[in-house]
This record gives sequence, C-alpha cells and structure tokens, in this order.
Amino acid sequence: MPPKRRTPGASTSKAPPTSKPRQSALAKEHSIPASTESEILEAFSLFSQPFPSEKHGLLPTKDLRRALIAFGTPPSSASELQDLIEAADPDETGLVRYEEFVGIAALKWHARSEESQVEEIDEAFQLFLGRKGKGREGEVRITVGDLKRIARELKLENEVGEAALRDMINEANGEEGAGKGVGRGEFEGVMRRAGVFS
Repeated sequence: MPPKRRTPGASTSKAPPTSKPRQSALAKEHSIPASTESEILEAFSLFSQPFPSEKHGLLPTKDLRRALIAFGTPPSSASELQDLIEAADPDETGLVRYEEFVGIAALKWHARSEESQVEEIDEAFQLFLGRKGKGREGEVRITVGDLKRIARELKLENEVGEAALRDMINEANGEEGAGKGVGRGEFEGVMRRAGVFS
C-alpha cells in the first residue's frame, strides 16, 4: 500500500528542539565553549573596524585593552598588555585579527577560571576548618573534630558516626591515619576526584 499523502494545509510541525550553540573550530582549538566565544566576539565587535577581507573586521591594537576589559579579562599590568599586543600583532601592523583576539582572550579566560577554582577550594577548605589551627606538621588541617562540628551544624550527628568520619579522613589523606587530618592539597584532590572541580 502506498504511503498516505499529507494535505497541503495540514501541519504536523513540532517545536524545534532547543539546542545549545555549536562550538566552532576556533572555539575547539582554544578549548572554550561556544557561549564564551560569543562573548569574545561581542567584546571584539565593540572596538573592531570594518575591513573588506575580514569577516569580523580588525581591532586596532590601541583598543586591545578595552576589548579585553569588555570581555571581563583585563590585562593585569602594562607589561602584560605589551606581551599580549606582541602576541596578537607580531608583524606590528597596529591591527589584530579576530582569530588572534580569540587566542589571547581564551588564554586569559582559562587563567581566570583556574584562579577562581583555587579561590573556591580555599574558601571551602576554610569552611571545613571553621577555625585556624596548626596540625602536627605545622600545617592547617581538617580534623575529625571539624567533621563532627559540620555534622552537628547540618543536624546529621545522629546519622554519621565517628567511625564514618574517621574513614572519610583516612580516605582523603591516603590512609595515613585519622589523627593526621586532611591538608589543603589532600582536600583539593578529594574535591577534584569527586568532580566538584575539573
């Protein structure tokens, strides 16, 4: 039996599935998500000038700092700005192509991301400590007492016994003993293994 024909006025359309923007080859090359590349393009476009053979125009090097500020990754110093200009405009034409701008903006974005992760790990470590104190080796460490305090604050003290807390410490510090506690580096390792930070 032949397939049925649809009547011209009949509509069987469904709403198109919402999808996130596709990552371009340039974004893949610099390991940035498509949304970040869109932000980079927006910052570049604020200061770029039209140029016939360049799809996105060209950015005068005098505006590189302003474009990076618009993207949220300002140069940290005049010498860093000079290094970025030299990298983006090695021929000293006074103009930066979009592809070069993506490269330096992505580099700054990755550096910012790593810095913010370190700050977040430090803040989380301090939350576990709840106080400043040095362990046996002079390093500030999370102890079983710290975990008991957190269990109390979360009203979990009846559900999580001391043996479980000691096991947590031992797992985090590589079975060196619950009395040793967990240092900052070990804490970061646990957070990364747990997938909290990549």
